[in-house]
Amino acid sequence: MCIGIPMQVLEAYAEASLCTTPNGELVTIDTLLVGPQQPGNWLLTFLNTAREQIEAEQAEKILAALIGLQNAIAGDSFEHLFADLIDREPQLPEFLRTSESKD
Repeated sequence: MCIGIPMQVLEAYAEASLCTTPNGELVTIDTLLVGPQQPGNWLLTFLNTAREQIEAEQAEKILAALIGLQNAIAGDSFEHLFADLIDREPQLPEFLRTSESKD
């Protein structure tokens, strides 16, 4: 399985960007699929290739989920990392809600 890692652009070039990983490492990311970037942009990356430009808020949620996964595997507390999901009823995606109402 491939897990997407949010990274922030530090320097942008024609077909790549120098980005920082969540743990502070510098990595050159291929940006051919997402186009030219600006410093400060967030990218969702897979295997050192950007697949999508994302907002900072989405990057924070993904990073919290990744930390939560690490904590769960280690047997540590992780619920605080999913505060937006605690005490919330699951919701179907819009495309499933419309098909459900047709039945």
